[in-house]
Amino acid sequence: MDSGWLLLLLAALLGLLLLLAWDRAASRRGHLPPGPRPLPLLGNLLQLDHHGLLKSFLAFRDKYGDVFTVYLGSRPVVVLCGPEAVKEALVEKAEEFSGRGPVAIVHSVFQGHGVVFANGDTWKTLRRFSLATLRDFGMGKRSIEERIQEEAQCLVEELRSSQGSLLDPTFLYHSITANIICSIVFGERFSYHDDQFQMLLEKLNDTFALASSAWGQLFELFSGFLKFIPGPHQRAHNNLTFINAYIAANVEKHKESLDPNAPRDFIDVYLLRMEKEKGVASTEFHYKNLILTVLSLFFAGTETTSTTLRYGYLLLLKYPWVAEKVQEEIDQVIGKDRPPELKDRAKMPYTDAVIHEVQRFSDLLPLSVPHCVTQDTSFRGYFIPKGTEVFPFLSTVLHDPRYFKKPDAFDPNHFLDAQGSLKKNEAFIPFSSGKRVCLGEGIARMELFLFFTTILQNFSLSSSSAPEDIDLTPRESGLGNVPPIYQLRFLPR
Repeated sequence: MDSGWLLLLLAALLGLLLLLAWDRAASRRGHLPPGPRPLPLLGNLLQLDHHGLLKSFLAFRDKYGDVFTVYLGSRPVVVLCGPEAVKEALVEKAEEFSGRGPVAIVHSVFQGHGVVFANGDTWKTLRRFSLATLRDFGMGKRSIEERIQEEAQCLVEELRSSQGSLLDPTFLYHSITANIICSIVFGERFSYHDDQFQMLLEKLNDTFALASSAWGQLFELFSGFLKFIPGPHQRAHNNLTFINAYIAANVEKHKESLDPNAPRDFIDVYLLRMEKEKGVASTEFHYKNLILTVLSLFFAGTETTSTTLRYGYLLLLKYPWVAEKVQEEIDQVIGKDRPPELKDRAKMPYTDAVIHEVQRFSDLLPLSVPHCVTQDTSFRGYFIPKGTEVFPFLSTVLHDPRYFKKPDAFDPNHFLDAQGSLKKNEAFIPFSSGKRVCLGEGIARMELFLFFTTILQNFSLSSSSAPEDIDLTPRESGLGNVPPIYQLRFLPR
């Protein structure tokens, strides 16, 4: 037998082995929901739209329904679409769907640690601790409202100093939201011109953009192979490693000045809990969970609200009459002689509806953060084995035409009844739902109202582009929707 035939035979045997391995693995995957037929190793790569996962998943939904399976490389992912399927999984079967799946591009740093990416008892313990500590330092209480009001006034002074010149608001919005979480976690706020602070924010922003990019989506499919090849994922890893080094240095400073009788912030409270459980072998309160929980809070508490604000003000430039109506309501309810307060929200249904619609339309995390099932689970007649990843496709909830009359248009009337009062909508779940709902939702809602109204109380908005020329298309659309870069003027009123 010549070498050509031998190579062909070996290739055939290798292919047969791969198919056998694939079939054996498939037999262990249970009776998963339907979906496009995958290839060994490649999964559904060849059926994916070149525009990315979101468009691909929408096409798969049209063909296979609200619950389907897609193979990202060799691993199956169950995708949930629409309000009913998402609610049934995350709320009615909350425990079964409460696991956290990895995000490939940041997994090398988190590795299942910290309050966002932990699972099982570790996650439950860290979440209870984090919620209680955030609440103790002002979540839902007036003290956090005062912090946000003070930060809003610092922003007003910074915007006044711009004297109506064109500016990119990205890092200002990052700064104000970061300072709120920094005041709770680190016990301090930072100047908008602090070089190290700006570097931290730049690395956060860059990581979120990378995770949402075409490379981030490709890396999600083939991270097992691509992690060994140079690429943007290394920059994401280096970004988060840099931030972790800053957090670690801050923790050391806290250790040196810690007063057990007067904890100043989240880090102090965690250090005291670490000391208390020092002799407990199975404790969740160890150094790595501290660093990565602080990173989780810093990342989530900064990126989500600041990106929503960026989209919000771009929408107001596109639809200036909406900004004018908000300012009319601000003038009627608040006036110009005092700062906005949270109690004003109940008297400002149009403003509240606009903020709701900004969150809905901007669709910040279209696929949410990945879940996984914590046990073998029956769902709608299918069998989903323990550990299977699940993507709640929040975008299909926030754009459901049964709940939103014009799902692809920006329209505050989606949240107003015939009398002009704010109306609730059960498909409005920008913070997700169930046991993994965003733990900073309360702070984020306060920030959005107070920052939004304070800026519009003091400034009118202007752009060098005509409203009809403003493009709302996301710059990146993957893990998150990243708004396009733009500039605007803040003109004193």
